[in-house]
This record gives sequence, C-alpha cells and structure tokens, in this order.
Amino acid sequence: MDSIQYADGRQEKRVGNYTKFWQKDLGKESEVDNQNRVQSYTDVVNGYYDGATELYEYGWAQSFHFSRFYKGEAFAASLARHEHYLAAQMSLRPGMRVLDVGCGVGGPAREIARFADVNIVGLNNNDFQIQRARKYTKRAGLEDQVSFAKGDFMKLSEQFGENSFDAVYAIEATIHAPTWEGVYGEIMKILKPGGVFGVYEWCMTDAWDPSIPAHKELAHAIEFGNGIPEMRHLKKAREAMVNFHGIIPLEGDILKAQTAWDYFTVWRMSWSGKLVSHTAIKFMEMLNLLPKGTYDVGESLKVAADALVKGGQTKLFTPMYLAICRKPTLSKS
Repeated sequence: MDSIQYADGRQEKRVGNYTKFWQKDLGKESEVDNQNRVQSYTDVVNGYYDGATELYEYGWAQSFHFSRFYKGEAFAASLARHEHYLAAQMSLRPGMRVLDVGCGVGGPAREIARFADVNIVGLNNNDFQIQRARKYTKRAGLEDQVSFAKGDFMKLSEQFGENSFDAVYAIEATIHAPTWEGVYGEIMKILKPGGVFGVYEWCMTDAWDPSIPAHKELAHAIEFGNGIPEMRHLKKAREAMVNFHGIIPLEGDILKAQTAWDYFTVWRMSWSGKLVSHTAIKFMEMLNLLPKGTYDVGESLKVAADALVKGGQTKLFTPMYLAICRKPTLSKS
C-alpha cells in the first residue's frame, strides 16, 4: 500500500515501509481528520507498527506496555510483575483457554502462559508482529501452549465464534479500536458465560477537558505519536464496560487508574539516550543498514514519549486504567 485515500480526498503517503501519519500540523487538526483516522483504524495501526515494532523492542523488549517500578527493581522484572498482577486479578487457572487481544510480539502471552499455566491465543492484525511472535515463542519452547492468529478485534465473534474463551485480556491495545463499545461488545460475545475480561486501558483521565485547547492538543500528540485513531475519556471506557454491554465489574476495589513514568528515566528514553540512539539510527539508515523511514518513525516516537510524559505529569492521561470484569452467567432476556 503506497498511500491511504480518505473520503475527503486527502492521502497519507508511505516512505519506505512506513506511513508518516504523524507529519501533520496538530494546530490544524479538525474533526474530519479525527473521523478519517477512526474509519481507517486498521491502516493507521498497521502503518504505525510496521515501522515502530523493532524500535519498540529496543525500548520495551518484547512487552510493549508500561509498568510500575519499585526502587531497585529491574526493568524486565517490572514488566513481568505487571503481567502477573493482571493474571492474578483475573484468577486465571491451569488449562483455561485465553485470548490476548492485540498481542504485539507475544511477550505478555508467553509470560502469562508460564505464570498461570493457561493456553493462550494471541490476536494481532499485523503480519510483521505475528511473524516475530511465532519466532520468539518457538525459541521459548511454548508452541504447544501459545499460538497466534491474524484477525480484526472488531470481528472476534466471526473469527472465533461465541462463548469460545474462558478469559480474555488486553494490555494497552483496545485504544486502537474505533470504539470501545464495539471491541468490548465483541469480547463479551466470545467469552463463555461467567468468563472474565481484564484490561489495562489507555485513556484521558477525569481531569482532561477537551474544551481546553492545551488538553485537546495533548490528546492529538498522543494519537499521532502512537498510531492511535482517537484518544478517549475515561468515562467512555466505564460506560462501554458497564452500561452499554452489561459487563459487570468484579466485587472489590478493582477499577483504578494508575500512572507511572519511571520508565522514562531509563537511559534509552532520557534526553541523552534519545540523542545517541536517534543519531545512530539516522546514520544506519544512510548506510542502508536499516529500512528507509526508520529515522522518521523514531522521530514520531520521540513526540510520543514527550506527550505521554506530559500527560502523566499533568495527570491528564493514564496507560493503566485497570478493569476486571465478568460476563454474566445468565444472559438477560
């Protein structure tokens, strides 16, 4: 695909293997632009991750998500603990069939499979990431326990059938859906009665007010820097989970918002680290050691990092709205 053609006649061009979704004037962002991204969510997400995956692996290893840090804790240990916590809150048990929605290159799926002794299917709509996920899973000796499927998380019931999984989780992935109502509704369908759904969701917090220009601009920066069709308010996630589809929260203080920005103190994401790494990427691309467009993707990730840190510091954004929900045992008539 050389470009994406929108209904208003505008195109977004590809450079090398990568689509420059972020090369836009944020100050001129319009509602039409927002609607175009939502309608073309698959192209937006695939164009972004075709270029960003290997850079993500450099920064995040094989688990593309945030996590809380404790003093003296290793980076890999923090990522694993974050995944273990989700599995424990979901009460995953040996032998359960579990779907990972938006699995990336499969880091969390492999970790949770080991931790909870469950069988996991990782769903991804990006061929490049699926290939890498299968390679890493084979290397880990987990092929009999973790598998991967290409598919659209807005069409889960068509691909897997209703009542087909004991549990479903998503880690910082369903923000890429055009609507939360749509993707949560599909998850609801494929869960068996009484099945559990756990999610770490990206969203703008209760403090975010889209009528304030600076707040709106921050949301757009997060969208462009991270290949997201539309950033949404936390209350929309609550409505989609509880009111619209009838997914009920487990008892107890499970729903909570958390922000953690300690990761950005890691050298690779510090000012000096970014300068060194991005300079190296530029020269490697010039020498044809990296595909054309890699440097531009790296530049978009710098925009993303700055926007996410600002969102966390101002408490306008969280990547960790945690919800553990259960499908009712009996459907309402």
